[in-house]
Amino acid sequence: MTDSDRIFLDRINKYAEKVLGDIDPQKTPVSFQLEKLKPVMEELAKENSMSVDDIFIKYMDLASEAGLEAHNKLKEELGPDLDIEIR
Repeated sequence: MTDSDRIFLDRINKYAEKVLGDIDPQKTPVSFQLEKLKPVMEELAKENSMSVDDIFIKYMDLASEAGLEAHNKLKEELGPDLDIEIR
């Protein structure tokens, strides 16, 4: 992940923390969550000359990549005994 990708992801994540607060993502419809994130995604779309759909796709790709990086780091720290498969 590049530095600019990390800044992009951090910006959306910080905004999400602010507007979504303490909601339970498992119990809150995805459509509601996406609607709350729409303003920051529209800003990023304008700034990057991209569609909101492309911003969403990029965000999901980067979030998946960040999750995998976090998993690999944890696996490295805990050693070979951690053999959990993430799908």
